Amino acid sequence: QITLYEDRFQGRHYECSSDHPNLQPYLSHCNSVRVDSGCWMLYELPNYSGLQYFLRCGYYADHQQWMGLSDWVRSCRLILYNPQASSHRLRIYDPEDYRGQMVEITEDCSCLHDLCRASYLASLTI
Repeated sequence: QITLYEDRFQGRHYECSSDHPNLQPYLSHCNSVRVDSGCWMLYELPNYSGLQYFLRCGYYADHQQWMGLSDWVRSCRLILYNPQASSHRLRIYDPEDYRGQMVEITEDCSCLHDLCRASYLASLTI
């Protein structure tokens, strides 16, 4: 569970226990966050877009503690982790919007640049 607060752990707040594509109706901004369980990805824009911020369990008194550039949080997603999962697949794309040249990774990779030979990686799917 995650709780997003407009002020420093007080005032208007919103609690989430699952993915939420649009937080705008509930909060005008987000100055602090309490993550009670799981890992979460916060997004600057609705529909899981814009800048992303990964948060683990803990207290984040202001957006700078999660390396946020502003106090805008417009969507959030619970990051599911299953250590028993037998396979993972990461697809990395050169241009944005999951188009164009794609490289698929199914094993550990110590250097993406050597594997992809791309100067700019713009989007990915897991």
